[in-house]
Amino acid sequence: MTAIKTTAHDGGDPGKAWLKILAAYRKPSTGRSVFELAVTLIPFALLWAAAWASMHFGYWFGLILIVPAAGFLLRLFMLQHDCGHGSLFGRRGLDDWTGRAIGVLTLTPYDYWRRAHSQHHASAGNLDERGVGDITTLTVAEYRALKPRGRLGYRLYRHPLVMFGIGPAWLFLFQQRLPFGMMRSGALPWISTMATNAAILVLAALVIWCVGIVPFLLIHLPIVLIAGSAGVWLFYVQHQFEDTHWSKPPEWTFQHAALHGASHYDLPRPLRWMTGNIGLHHIHHLSSRVPFYRLPEVMRDHPELGDLGRITLRDSLRCVKLILWDEASKRLVTLREVEPRLQTAA
Repeated sequence: MTAIKTTAHDGGDPGKAWLKILAAYRKPSTGRSVFELAVTLIPFALLWAAAWASMHFGYWFGLILIVPAAGFLLRLFMLQHDCGHGSLFGRRGLDDWTGRAIGVLTLTPYDYWRRAHSQHHASAGNLDERGVGDITTLTVAEYRALKPRGRLGYRLYRHPLVMFGIGPAWLFLFQQRLPFGMMRSGALPWISTMATNAAILVLAALVIWCVGIVPFLLIHLPIVLIAGSAGVWLFYVQHQFEDTHWSKPPEWTFQHAALHGASHYDLPRPLRWMTGNIGLHHIHHLSSRVPFYRLPEVMRDHPELGDLGRITLRDSLRCVKLILWDEASKRLVTLREVEPRLQTAA
């Protein structure tokens, strides 16, 4: 185990010391990146084709292949995610065009998403900078100040059926078709979105021409919805856990928020692979240029990072009820925990 010693040079901040250590893991391997892309894209295409073949020949039980196909589509999004950070190939142009191509399959316009996601990384855990690229989270005081209609709207928004069902469908099928909110970011998000939409239409038309519109919808729509729901779930539990960190400047710092405001989602090994090691989210937030396939190296060499923000699969199921940030106790709480205070205030 490697102990981290802070010095006067890093201001005694362990987060800054970790930044220096993680810099050694930022260099990607082109061969490894190509391999990871191949072992994700090819199985996705084969599973899609197998699901169609089973349905075409009357073997409807073969549609169960939609589930692993959705897993590989989710993994494709994780590769697109690394492209957005410039960490898949380490070359901006190659990463950008790879991300744009993957975006046609994930229904995620790359440049639009990359702008919003970069803002999320820059402001995660900052109470004064909420609302861009993250899950809307109110403080207890903010919730208390809402009128009954506003409280109902927030509870509906945070309800699991909306958050992981209706929400992902709306996001991937409709919201990402037009980059509203990016007016001040220049023309690139709009150009990227319209180009992605056009490419999606062309690819969908080609597949429909080959297999028919009904098989296309019966296969591809569930794949997108399952992968989208899983992706939103992962993003949710990476920051919405009881001991996460939120604060306001000057208390808020990027390094501390990265290490303590993002979780270590300790998944079973097969799920770690399928999710592109995104569960090592605290390491990713601290140094987003580390390629996803090198994150386990960091954990292997520095196991002391394993206990920071660690939640298991079972733990994560309880996170759904945590919907308010309590500034007094500095943790996420359930509505039931604060209801007595809300009634007293009323």
